[in-house]
Amino acid sequence: MATMAFNHEEIVARALKPALLELDGISRATIEAHYKLYEGYVNKRNEILARLDAVDPTIANQVYSDVRALKVEFSFAIGGIKNHEIYFEHLGGGGGDPTGLIGDLIERDFGSVQNWRTDLKATGMAGRGWAWTAYDWDEGRLFNYIGDAQNTFPVWNATPLVALDVYEHAYFLDYQTDRASYIDAFFTNLDWDVVNGWIEQYGIPS
Repeated sequence: MATMAFNHEEIVARALKPALLELDGISRATIEAHYKLYEGYVNKRNEILARLDAVDPTIANQVYSDVRALKVEFSFAIGGIKNHEIYFEHLGGGGGDPTGLIGDLIERDFGSVQNWRTDLKATGMAGRGWAWTAYDWDEGRLFNYIGDAQNTFPVWNATPLVALDVYEHAYFLDYQTDRASYIDAFFTNLDWDVVNGWIEQYGIPS
């Protein structure tokens, strides 16, 4: 029987930064529970790739097949990994208005920091799972994008720089259904040095 054997390696979850356990307005309990969900995505990514090794590609079908089911859920798992790695990495800072390169880009593309903050908060309130500030390489500018799940509405050729998780698991222990207050707390914990490092790493023109 033909299989979908291909080279792959298992990955491990990135370590949780100690600073994330001392955030302003987002509790240690929330971060620890949230991190376990991220670890679950890593484990499922590894499991799905192992299972794909044994799948017969000749019976793939768009209505239902193991290939389809595993590939769809792989996109959910890998999205959960990437989204959370951005989210965790750029928290743990002092928040405030963005400085440096990201501040310049936000002023240029949104007109003011307040315009950007208002738009991202509204995007987060409207989304079912995620909101991002990303740089669109085709348009040459920042935009705030909405997401409903780990794998919905990806925008090709856009690089996320701010990842706002608005799933209830990100805030319910601290705020119950008050998502707006959680988003405000998210802003107060952003580390702009991390974001500016990404801008330099990716060569985003400012």
